[in-house]
Amino acid sequence: MGDPHGIGIVGLGFISRAYLETLAGHPTVRVVAVADLDAARAEAAAATIPGAEAVTVKRLLEHPDVSTVLNLTIPAAHAEISGAAIDAGRNVYVEKPLTVTFPEGRALLDRATSAGVRVGCAPDTVLGTGTQTARAALDGGLIGRPLAASAVMVTPGHERWHPNPDFYYAPGGGPLMDMGPYYISALVHLLGPVRAVIGAASQLRDTRVIGSGPRLGQRIPVQVPTHVSGVLEHACGALTTLTTSFDGVATTAAPIEVHGEHGTLAVPDPNHFDGEVRHLALDGPGWRTVEPRAGYVAASRGVGLIDLVQADQTRPPRASGAVALHVLDIMTALLRSAAEGRRVELTTAVERPAPVPLTPAEDWLSTLTPGG
Repeated sequence: MGDPHGIGIVGLGFISRAYLETLAGHPTVRVVAVADLDAARAEAAAATIPGAEAVTVKRLLEHPDVSTVLNLTIPAAHAEISGAAIDAGRNVYVEKPLTVTFPEGRALLDRATSAGVRVGCAPDTVLGTGTQTARAALDGGLIGRPLAASAVMVTPGHERWHPNPDFYYAPGGGPLMDMGPYYISALVHLLGPVRAVIGAASQLRDTRVIGSGPRLGQRIPVQVPTHVSGVLEHACGALTTLTTSFDGVATTAAPIEVHGEHGTLAVPDPNHFDGEVRHLALDGPGWRTVEPRAGYVAASRGVGLIDLVQADQTRPPRASGAVALHVLDIMTALLRSAAEGRRVELTTAVERPAPVPLTPAEDWLSTLTPGG
């Protein structure tokens, strides 16, 4: 057993709480430093983590005990902070999306390869029992050859609950770039990589009104499409119809459905780690629940970073930079297709990540071997 892997966190906004619940006190990793543009927020976070320091970003990147930087900044800052960490010789695990633009993402991974460091990226929700059980069922032939899938996310927009929702409607935001990584990452795990896309997009209104917090009632500009639909052509031949929207109210559609020769599989919300996987067989008596058979049990945000720390030459990270770049390629290609009115072929390909065997909570929470 070596020393715990040192983590430095940049960005201590809303999502950082979920990561800290997993990482703080985990035997495999140790949060040694935190940084935020708001120094008071960094100090408050450090006070809740035994042994952690509140420092500047520059000091965090130079910290001798930081081996991996967890980048939880807003999307517009992902490329800058992740690039600086790579240049400092640190591994990086970044919140989704990998970067705002595809060229930035490609350049980031090229820098990491040159520097000999690893890049991981959210979402890691797809490593939980929901998506992984669905994948195991598909790989086991439960519905026969997969022919098609649908993925649907419809909400009225994050400004209703988020006190500072500006970045959701700025470049790098919108329903596709914000929520699409969950659905598309799950689809890559389920059906494999995508070779081409066809997209369409619209924007319901030019401004949004903040619905909570100290800025209640303030209008913010909308700079991105707020409803994006498309078709993903998977390399395996399956077609996925994707809808992501900040313009609707709700939907009764399953988050993801996969249709095969002999049945249909309903996959739970990929924004969550678990959830009920349901199967309907051709000529079967009705829907039945598929018992969990794969994935990290009772997982939470940060398990992908722990998975990254544990990766080696024989098993690459599952929530990897390569997968995130392919997902970014898909999303930006959809937006380009919508703008140009044509089918767009992708420039990346990726192997399906290794499946996650059914891993009880007590195993991944307490018995993984620390790595350096």
